[in-house]
Amino acid sequence: MSVWDDVVGQPQAVGVLRSAAAAAREVLAGGTGSSGMTHAWLITGPPGSGRSVAARAFAAALACTDPAEIGCGRCHGCTTTLAGTHADLQVITTERVSFKIEEIRPIVSDAQQAPSQGGWRVMLMEDADRMVERTSNVLLKAIEEPPPRTVWLLCAPSPQDLIPTIRSRCRIVSLRVPAPEDVAELLVRRDGIDPRVALTAARAAQSHVGVARRLATDPQARERRRSILTVPNRVRGVGDAVLAAAELVELAQAEGKAATEERDAVERAELLRTLGAEGETRLPPNVRSQLRRLEEEQKSRATRAQRDVLDRAMVDLLSLYRDVLVVQLGADVALVNADLEAEVRSLAADSTPEQTLQRMDAVATARTRLAANVAPLLAVEAMMVGLRPQADGTRL
Repeated sequence: MSVWDDVVGQPQAVGVLRSAAAAAREVLAGGTGSSGMTHAWLITGPPGSGRSVAARAFAAALACTDPAEIGCGRCHGCTTTLAGTHADLQVITTERVSFKIEEIRPIVSDAQQAPSQGGWRVMLMEDADRMVERTSNVLLKAIEEPPPRTVWLLCAPSPQDLIPTIRSRCRIVSLRVPAPEDVAELLVRRDGIDPRVALTAARAAQSHVGVARRLATDPQARERRRSILTVPNRVRGVGDAVLAAAELVELAQAEGKAATEERDAVERAELLRTLGAEGETRLPPNVRSQLRRLEEEQKSRATRAQRDVLDRAMVDLLSLYRDVLVVQLGADVALVNADLEAEVRSLAADSTPEQTLQRMDAVATARTRLAANVAPLLAVEAMMVGLRPQADGTRL
């Protein structure tokens, strides 16, 4: 067992991080550690490539106390770091659309503290791309002038998602999309999933480990995905497009609500209990104000959950049109959606490769609009209209 076991399909990145962890141990022993350790890292890669997994594995290797193996996966430092409970690890994440500046300021202060158990204090920021510029500037000073035993691990899809002044101070480790076979092997080894099911799920998820696991273990998730991918064959005109858009947005809202509703209720009850207002019918003003703040945070979390569901649906649609293009061009590659081969061939026969590319552009534009805070229904309606057939039977 090793902390690197779950970092699938990333041999080059793992090699870089292993060497850096060895250099970090050399620093603690009084050496220079000049072979690769630095105070700030930016781990980049597409969604599902395992950015957070790689960052957590690196943090565990830094905390490892095994004298023979760096990142053994068995010692107290490794196991607590992987679990997120190590005293010298701080995981920074947000369930909002973006980080608030008020969330970053205390983190900058925390980074100044010396490690209490291990040799390094690790500040691991997931979704670092969700910082707006003024929030990034607050973080910049901490990265520019870090204490000698603090390490920053930032995760983002690409270096361009962070302001130049931050990324220029980080060592960048780029991850790639792992092969479906690598993801399937992980699901079989770690989760005991049937190899055939695991490989099918890995291909459908386009090697996104988390999505692949959900598809492999949740029949309802597979059914929802299949329903989304049958939409293009059901859209025959503008009316169908509008109805399909409303259906997809309602599905995203329902999934987002289901993902957050139970937690919202627990948080509300806990807040009222903490404030001594549990069971009260009339709340005092100070309790009401704190309750409003909580509700605002929960609303922001639900918005992000909805957008994440919509974005995943659009990624699935892009995979469908990728398959259509594969068939149209006669490419000798496996289909992502092999279980929908009939639908793929039907769409391929009804259009040209140029039109397929136009539809892929329509989906990509909708993703961009969602990221820019366009109303979800408007963005999805425009996308669906772009997928409809023309009067001559082809699709526009």
